Amino acid sequence: MKNRIVTCLTFVAVFAISSCKQATTFTLSGKLENPGSIKKIYLLAADSAQVSIIDSTDVSAGKNFTFKHSSPYANLYKLRIGGNIYDFVAKNGDAITFKTDIANVNHDYEISGSETSKKIKEFNKISNLYGAKNSKLSDEYTNKSAALGKESDSLLKIYIPQFQKNIADYSTEVLKFVGDNKKSLAGFYAATSLDQYKYEQQMVAYSDDIKDEFMDNPAVQTFLRQMAAVKPISVGHKAPDFTIKSIDDKEVKLSDYKGKYVMLDFWASWCGPCRQENPNVVKQYKIYKEKGFNILGISLDIEKKDWKQAINADGLSWTHVSDLQRFEGPTEKLYHIEAIPSNFIIDPQGNIVAKNVTGADLEGFLKKTFK
Repeated sequence: MKNRIVTCLTFVAVFAISSCKQATTFTLSGKLENPGSIKKIYLLAADSAQVSIIDSTDVSAGKNFTFKHSSPYANLYKLRIGGNIYDFVAKNGDAITFKTDIANVNHDYEISGSETSKKIKEFNKISNLYGAKNSKLSDEYTNKSAALGKESDSLLKIYIPQFQKNIADYSTEVLKFVGDNKKSLAGFYAATSLDQYKYEQQMVAYSDDIKDEFMDNPAVQTFLRQMAAVKPISVGHKAPDFTIKSIDDKEVKLSDYKGKYVMLDFWASWCGPCRQENPNVVKQYKIYKEKGFNILGISLDIEKKDWKQAINADGLSWTHVSDLQRFEGPTEKLYHIEAIPSNFIIDPQGNIVAKNVTGADLEGFLKKTFK
């Protein structure tokens, strides 16, 4: 009996050691149909900063390949096979199988052993669908411009709204996917494909939903820190007060606008997109200034001369202030300005009611607010 107990204990110990060894890596076993000239496959890892090659392997005579890699937390990986990229999520202990036919024009593939990878595949269908629509629109515009021998404003007026609608439709689909997959890393990777400036309010809400999830994933934790930083200056929060010098060296405070609607317009003379948006801002200001709409222009210029020239050239007739320190000024840091143009619309109670609204969105917001 004693020998049998020892034997059993030895078996359990060996099994436990074996299990621990298996849990220190994940494996991906793949098979290619019609590999053609493809001899090598690359494994890439995606983190919060970059995508980099971490391993490669040869395709066997039987068209099979295997990767074994350590991933102590669930993370996004990519297979690069020829000119195609295939996404999957893996963590230690996973045994994933992958199969694709290189001759398939739709780049379809089969994957098992990772539920999150199946969800990533679902998201990629959405991404590929709208990406194909964007490519088609781009090709149409390029061909028509080439036929005219130049870029055309009339063509831009036709195609820009179509591009914008396609992006808006894509974002709507992504937001739904994220909402349906909050407990999956696939939802996180889908969320990070959105325009953070345009969908900041939704991103902040999503970060609150997942704050206790994926605590060992560095990309998720970086995202949560970013959202925590912008949350105090997101829509629905009180706008932090500040004091700043005007172009004629007078002190201006945000609290000077208490009881009024004011748009903080962060811009600069050297910012092309800002200068392109300025005619729209001028137009809206002329329409709504008598109804109570104010603008405080906050320049990220360094040279006052350039700043003044741009104000005069663009006909910006509202109050102008600046720290003259580009992105390093205290006001820019207070409002976490990392790109321009950027704006905040603040209501008479001092609450941020809109953020980063430009073009038709700005026009629509003002029309609704001052109807």
